[in-house]
Amino acid sequence: MFDELPDVVKTLATTALSVIFALVLVQIVHLAVRRIGRRAPLFDQLATRLHRPVQALAGMLAVQGALHATTAAGDWRGPLLHGISVLVIFASAWVVGAILIVLEDAALSRFRTDVEDNKRNRRVHTQIMVVRRVTVAVVVVVAVGAVLVTFPTARAAGASLLASAGIAGVVAALAAQSVLGNVFAGVQLAFSDELRLDDVVVVEEEWGRVEDITLSYVVLHLWDDRRLTLPTSYFTTKPFQNWTRNESALLGAVEIDVDWAVPTEDMRRELRHICEGTDLWDGRACVFQVTDAVGGVVRVRALVTATDAGTLFDLRCHVRERLVQWLRENHPEALPRSRSDVTGIPGLRIDKVEGLSRGPDGSPGAGSDRSDRSDRLLGAGRAVPLDDVPDAGRDARVFSGSADGRERNAAFSGPTDDNSRA
Repeated sequence: MFDELPDVVKTLATTALSVIFALVLVQIVHLAVRRIGRRAPLFDQLATRLHRPVQALAGMLAVQGALHATTAAGDWRGPLLHGISVLVIFASAWVVGAILIVLEDAALSRFRTDVEDNKRNRRVHTQIMVVRRVTVAVVVVVAVGAVLVTFPTARAAGASLLASAGIAGVVAALAAQSVLGNVFAGVQLAFSDELRLDDVVVVEEEWGRVEDITLSYVVLHLWDDRRLTLPTSYFTTKPFQNWTRNESALLGAVEIDVDWAVPTEDMRRELRHICEGTDLWDGRACVFQVTDAVGGVVRVRALVTATDAGTLFDLRCHVRERLVQWLRENHPEALPRSRSDVTGIPGLRIDKVEGLSRGPDGSPGAGSDRSDRSDRLLGAGRAVPLDDVPDAGRDARVFSGSADGRERNAAFSGPTDDNSRA
């Protein structure tokens, strides 16, 4: 009875049965893989990612097989078979791309970036993300090329264009110079370990974290939640600061201008007390130094360390605030002041100069104790040996005096030249 039906009806019936059988078979395999995926996450990802692509590929192959198995003829047969072949190519590319993405996701899951020492993991993430974009682009290009080959007119046009391939290549190279430059720069960044995902960088005077690296641009998540997008070629042609190139721990400075009457040793001890009283400090370096003394002020600098850039910023703000508060409450004579020489002005009587007040008879009045205190703090012109001050050697040196200081000195010292030393 089935043989007595017209060829078109038999073709439609055969195609429908083939598609139904293929989809049922795919569904059975999907459920089986899903069950295995309860114990193996890789199979669960395969079942999720490949379900739709495999359904599309199986359906197209079923239609193509049914059409080849029937003898129905007509003007519609050739174009329909060609269209099905094109769909099979695209469905195959979809399946291949899904498989590659599953494998890349499986590789990414093995290298977590939410751990403390994640330098190697971030490098692997960067490389895999770039490779993913490259593989997807290659699959798409190959699929489009395979589809174009199926058109006889395209093949003939390609043969005729071979003669002008040299000129076309030069024109294309000139037109795509910047695009290809960014693509090669993205691959270079991924495999040279120059820039990684989650690296903290300073670019164009902006501080941020590398949020995404593509083949053509890099997205920075700035500290105030803005996004800065730069071409990948920027990072291969211009200098930038990478604060997490080898590790995330950093050294930061807090500079304050104070009066010459500042008690440096008391301030050094207060800095140590501030650092030890906060969990922002990582315990590596807590150094207090006088870096400049010109004009009417003395510039002091506090160097502190933290585990990462964000913590260091908070620690610097905390140290600056506490030191300013300590100076204001305990040593107001150390606050910056303006001095003027008025002794040569006739008829001018000085009742209060530099915090020293005098009574009507010119005798020292209230405030003289502050001046005496300043003289005592300054040592009345007498130098205090560094070794006589507790903790001075530890908290006054950046490149010596502690294990961290000696390590920093070794890192920033060039090769020794015995001849020049002699």
